[in-house]
Amino acid sequence: MAMACARHILVKTKEEAETLKKKLAGGADFGTLAKKHSLCSSAKKGGNLGEFRPGQMVKAFDNVVFKLPVLKVHGPIKTKFGFHLIETIYRS
Repeated sequence: MAMACARHILVKTKEEAETLKKKLAGGADFGTLAKKHSLCSSAKKGGNLGEFRPGQMVKAFDNVVFKLPVLKVHGPIKTKFGFHLIETIYRS
């Protein structure tokens, strides 16, 4: 059974997500930005969602975590919750 561990930053607008993505590209720390900006309860853990299997998250989220390269920030990804920047930490 596939498993993955990922972290994310959830914000209300695509513009805010793109601004944060630029900060990350410039060397900002993912965990620090998640703590400061993310609307998800995972913010206090630096955006870390822990381990999960396919199907435990919404489809758009799974498509990033289980199909796109690891240790790279993807997004903004739109879900019913808002816009996410997602980084898969590892996948097995």
